[in-house]
Amino acid sequence: MEVSFCKTFSVDFENFKYQTVNSENGRATVIKFPIDESKYAPGDVVVVLRGSEVVFHGLIRTIEEGLALASDPRGSLLPAES
Repeated sequence: MEVSFCKTFSVDFENFKYQTVNSENGRATVIKFPIDESKYAPGDVVVVLRGSEVVFHGLIRTIEEGLALASDPRGSLLPAES
């Protein structure tokens, strides 16, 4: 029996590079961002922090060619890139 555990990819907003895939009310709800495929996998979680404030908390849905796709449809405070 294989047991797998979810990992959390935590990053500071000031150092976070991302592309907005979908947005609502000026907030990014689905993003694409670079990630180390050898350390993280779909099903892991991404948390973007601004100080102690969580601005994005979402599930990594896919990773392809070093880019992860994640969504935070309800609580995102991450500004949508224009």
